Amino acid sequence: QVQLVESGGGLVQPGGSLRLSCAASGSILSINVMHWYRQAPGKERELVALISSSGTTNYADSAKGRFTISRDNAKNTVYLQMNSLKPEDTAVYYCKLRRLRDPTDYWGQGTQVTVSS
Repeated sequence: QVQLVESGGGLVQPGGSLRLSCAASGSILSINVMHWYRQAPGKERELVALISSSGTTNYADSAKGRFTISRDNAKNTVYLQMNSLKPEDTAVYYCKLRRLRDPTDYWGQGTQVTVSS
């Protein structure tokens, strides 16, 4: 089994920064892709960024230039550094893990990010 625990969410003013963390435990396997998604009220969950175990990254257009995804394989942790936050970034942010040759998506419980003055 795989467990994912997100942390780092909170209330921040527009233009501010937050760093989200997602710690993975269990049968993670060495080859995987870790993702950050978000879901705003009344909207569908959307991909924000992803990073492979080799370090390849991909970002949604809304995240490019403002967010940075990174990972520490020794700690089985993925991070999302979010800068220049906007009110439209307000959402619950979820971490997802996809393992090599495993079609199962493993999700964390989510962490709330609220951008407001």
